[in-house]
Amino acid sequence: MQGRSAGRARGRGTGWLIVIAVCIGLWLVQNGSRTIITPPVPSAAQAFAAGQHTDAAADPLPPSDPVRFRIPRIRVDAPVMGLGLAPDSSLEVPPAGRSHVAGWYEEGTPPGSRGTAIVAGHVDNARGPAVFYGLGTLQKGHRIEVLRKDGRTAVFTVDAVEVYENEDFPDARVYGPADRAELRVITCGGGFDSRSGYRGNVVVYAHLIGVREQSRPRD
Repeated sequence: MQGRSAGRARGRGTGWLIVIAVCIGLWLVQNGSRTIITPPVPSAAQAFAAGQHTDAAADPLPPSDPVRFRIPRIRVDAPVMGLGLAPDSSLEVPPAGRSHVAGWYEEGTPPGSRGTAIVAGHVDNARGPAVFYGLGTLQKGHRIEVLRKDGRTAVFTVDAVEVYENEDFPDARVYGPADRAELRVITCGGGFDSRSGYRGNVVVYAHLIGVREQSRPRD
C-alpha cells in the first residue's frame, strides 16, 4: 500500500464507513521495466465458498495492544505501529520510509479481542516490495500470529483471501462488527495502472483459534 489508505471510522468497537485506499505503487511506476510484475493475487479457490462454516473459535481475549505481527508462511515478522485518522478522516498508513511495519487502527478492536481488528500495510514503496507484498499468496488455514503487550500471542487461522476492485469493495463485509475475535489484513492489489496505481485491495479474513502464553508479559 503506497499512498493514502482506506478508512473512516466511528470509534472503538463500532462499525466502519470506508473510503477505499489510494495505492500508487511507486516501485512499479519507477522501476523502468517494460513488463510490470505486480504482487501476487489470491486465486478464486481462496475466496469464501458457498456454505463455508468457520465456527470453531477461541474465546476472545481482554483488550491489549499488539506489538508484533507475524505471518510465518510469507516470512512476515514485523513491528506494529498504531494508526489514527488523517485530517480528512481517512485511515493513516505507516510512513513510506517504514514500509516493513504493520499498522493497526488503534481506535478499533485490538487483535484477539471481540470484534473486527484492522491491520494494514504497504505492498511496496519506491524502493521495492514491502511488508505485505506476499499477502495474496496466503491460503485458507494458514496462520497469523499477533504478539500483544500483555504477553499473549493471539493465533488466527485464515478463512479466506479475496481481492476487490475499488468500486466493488464490500465495506460492511470487511469492516463490520463481529461477535468473535476476527482479523482483517489489508494491502493494495488487483489490477495496476501506471497512471493511477493499484485498482483494488487484497483482504485476508481470519479468526482467533488459540492463545499462547509467555512466561513474562511485556512492559
